[in-house]
Amino acid sequence: MTGPRDAAPVTAIVGVGMMGGTLLGGLVRAGWDADRLLIAERSESLAHDVSERTGVRVAGLAEVARTADTIVLVVKPQDALGVLDELATDLRAGTLVVSLCAGLRTERLEEHLPEGTPVVRVMPNTPASVGEAMSAISGGRHATDEHVAIAERLLGAVGQVVVVPEKYQDAVTAVSGSGPAYLFYVADAMIEAGVHLGLPRPVATQLATQTLVGSAKLLSESGTHPAVLRENVTSPAGTTAAALRVLDDRGVRAAFLAALEAARDRSVELS
Repeated sequence: MTGPRDAAPVTAIVGVGMMGGTLLGGLVRAGWDADRLLIAERSESLAHDVSERTGVRVAGLAEVARTADTIVLVVKPQDALGVLDELATDLRAGTLVVSLCAGLRTERLEEHLPEGTPVVRVMPNTPASVGEAMSAISGGRHATDEHVAIAERLLGAVGQVVVVPEKYQDAVTAVSGSGPAYLFYVADAMIEAGVHLGLPRPVATQLATQTLVGSAKLLSESGTHPAVLRENVTSPAGTTAAALRVLDDRGVRAAFLAALEAARDRSVELS
């Protein structure tokens, strides 16, 4: 189904759970006009709460398909294809579909949409909730540079964006999609070690947390290779050298490589 498009584009977010709600909040804070945004959500109570908080109107899937210029799909992967089948009935020609559904390739999504529908795939991560996401986006067969740029602007409201060929998305999932969990794992280990060494838990937590925050900022803003930054902390025969020697002896670097390979392989299986 086709129809005339308004001068100002309409963007609809289908699914406003954690990630969808985070993206919507980022768009509103970034100054996107709430009157040009729509949400669709099967939980009526959640939809009502989000609408009350943001001023964004709730719509059904049929209205979204008939009205939106860009539809952002943020539902569980197992629900995504069914939602697309519903949207496809009334979808206007040229509507852009941006998928944040983990593991689903653009080719699979395109099979459930009218021929020629542009699709852009996104792998964000949870730091989006504090405006510090790392999102990787890939255009499908029918997505133009303009479509990819629209997705960049959308995800730019909640953090940084990189454009990659879709063949890299499984590796992206392993590095940045799952990446926050690795750092939380390290933070938890550092805190527990600090407690074991006699520090009060609140102090150990503050020390580990700010060390991670400050180190990430230094890495990001200095432009210096992490190996050099590590060497700057490591005095010959000092405390850091002793700690790093244990990590190397325990094969931590090799374990990280194996862990990311496992995450990559699982992403391939799920897709």
